[in-house]
Amino acid sequence: MLSRSHIDTVVRAALDEDAPWGDLTSETLIPVDAAATAELRAREAGVFSGGEVFEAAFALTDPRIVVALRLGDGDRFAAGDTLATVTGPARGVLQAERIGLNFTQRMSGITTLTAAYVAAVAGTGARIADTRKTTPGLRRFERHAVRSGGGHNHRFSLSDAVMAKDNHLAVLVARHGSITAALEAARAALPHTTHLEVEIDRLDQLDAVLAAGTGPRGVGTIMLDNFSLDDLRTGVAAIAGRTIVEASGGVSLDTVAAIAATGVDVISVGALTHSARALDLGLDVRVEA
Repeated sequence: MLSRSHIDTVVRAALDEDAPWGDLTSETLIPVDAAATAELRAREAGVFSGGEVFEAAFALTDPRIVVALRLGDGDRFAAGDTLATVTGPARGVLQAERIGLNFTQRMSGITTLTAAYVAAVAGTGARIADTRKTTPGLRRFERHAVRSGGGHNHRFSLSDAVMAKDNHLAVLVARHGSITAALEAARAALPHTTHLEVEIDRLDQLDAVLAAGTGPRGVGTIMLDNFSLDDLRTGVAAIAGRTIVEASGGVSLDTVAAIAATGVDVISVGALTHSARALDLGLDVRVEA
């Protein structure tokens, strides 16, 4: 998910945004030969993510800065734990501080929230997945964070799979006359390697979707969107293992265990990325003259 070249591209853009003509404060107040030591500390418990990104913020600012990570992505920590140490020229450490923190606080927040969802459905067989409700430009970072928390990724982009939602079906039905005919035409036009997912929001749509066939030569996933628990159970029973069943809509930490208990295979949760709170981490810096 994360390559070094992609990390460098995104982090460099953030650094350029934050200090387009240098760090005026540090260049004015901090001696050019001053050295600094800093510790990345947790102010609350959580699950870590973004170590490589944090490291890149300092390395791209000044390659003489050394970052020593004490945790790997996906590792848990307690409040007060030291997560990394940073040593090097003080001006560079101070300039990169906020960008490094911004990324790892955001990513660790997503990872911590994802881990809570995964724990809530433990033992059910349901998979927690993210959605495309990510911050523009940061999708790879945020989806890496989901994986660090034990979650899974949905399709990465619109280019990766066919996912027929309500508006797509409305257009197709107008042309083909029925959901079944529309899906059969779509499947016939697709390569056998392309996954087809169909979203429905009412039980009375299910038979028409199943009639188009399931599995590699038909519908690979059926998403039951905003279904009640009773309707989820009914839908799972009707599908009877013929294809992947995904639940979405109205998912929270309070509801996810009950949704998983209906027997669905995947629960997609937009909140993992669009509503995760940045974790409270701090960088305590000591500057030596």
